[in-house]
Amino acid sequence: MSGRLEAVLAAIDAANAQDPTVEGEGAEAGPAALLYGRRMSDELARICPQPSELLQIAARGQHIERWKMPRSSYPEGRPGYLKWRKAQGAFHAERVAGLMAEAGYPEDDCQRAAAMLRKERLKHDAEVQMLEDVICLVFLRWYFADFAAGRDAEQIAGIVTKTARKMSAEGRARVAAEFDLPDHLAQALAV
Repeated sequence: MSGRLEAVLAAIDAANAQDPTVEGEGAEAGPAALLYGRRMSDELARICPQPSELLQIAARGQHIERWKMPRSSYPEGRPGYLKWRKAQGAFHAERVAGLMAEAGYPEDDCQRAAAMLRKERLKHDAEVQMLEDVICLVFLRWYFADFAAGRDAEQIAGIVTKTARKMSAEGRARVAAEFDLPDHLAQALAV
């Protein structure tokens, strides 16, 4: 790992360590954003043996300081959610690009990582797609059960379908192989 990669990952972790929300149990308990970033890095390493430095940075910085822009600060409903999500992506991209510049990455690299975080050219850019697959796998592995609690079967199937649409065929195949999904959710994966 290069010195500047180490510096950026450490800076992202330091920023995320400030998250006031604590998540996890036992030895894994800690600031939610810090835990999420580490899960993203672990999942990326698991499914992509030789990711570029920029993809490693984008994965770790995916939710940098997310708590600073709470979902509740945007209107309810799908339009509010989409506006919030777009604003989060722009914020994460700008914040990570700034940390990269401080660590000595050239502007082109900073902008490339920022584009990944904004999900530019999803389905057309292999690294952006890999990042999205990692995001979806982390969501399904660590956050889906809590997210699904209190939702009816139709809503849950809709969430799985929307998640599957964002994933590559390889990502969907990985979900089918690694998760024990009920038949109706497995069918929702087949988009």
